[in-house]
Amino acid sequence: MTDVRIVHVFCGPDGRGGNALGVVADGAAVPDSAGRQALAAQLGYSETVFVDDAERGAVDIYTPSTRLPFAGHPLIGVAWLLGGDTEVLRPPAGQVPVRREGELVWITARPEWVTGRRTERYASPAEVDALPAPPPGEGWLYAWAWADEEAGRVRARAFPRRGDGITEDEATGAAALLLTGELGRALDIRQGAGSQLLTRPLPDGTIEVGGRVRRAAATATR
Repeated sequence: MTDVRIVHVFCGPDGRGGNALGVVADGAAVPDSAGRQALAAQLGYSETVFVDDAERGAVDIYTPSTRLPFAGHPLIGVAWLLGGDTEVLRPPAGQVPVRREGELVWITARPEWVTGRRTERYASPAEVDALPAPPPGEGWLYAWAWADEEAGRVRARAFPRRGDGITEDEATGAAALLLTGELGRALDIRQGAGSQLLTRPLPDGTIEVGGRVRRAAATATR
């Protein structure tokens, strides 16, 4: 049996929203990639993260259908669970610094780590809200519109369109990082049903992504 801790990442200021994340704190319990992929598919969350070495921050990330070198909400969620001593996480993409600021957990990553995703701007938040889930077409889509361009506030929805049961992604750190790189400015993104993602571009070309995390009421055992 494998214990899976469940947290919600990128919760809104009122505690709503947040993308559910499965965290296998003892990655050695599922040592091979086939077993990890099967467990991620069984759990059905948009991502499941396996902690291979908590002290070093070594982690491995899976969607229900594929392994990811980098993803935002798994890294923020596992950083929150591992606690304040965690300063760096090491997914396959590279070294990811972690910091805390009040109730927020921040990670720093590179936009070039985000691949296979496309952003598309719409004329208004109402147009984004009116999209079916998922919209027609193929490939990973991050649909967004300015809610207040001067203030950097964005309305967004995310559609993986991978055919693996994830119709819409409630909160997506990698896509937020990609959009911030494209726009070159800090953003306050309201995504999905009630999630909030905050971003800050840094002088060296990296980007910070931050958000709130809350623990789910129970853990899962599979």
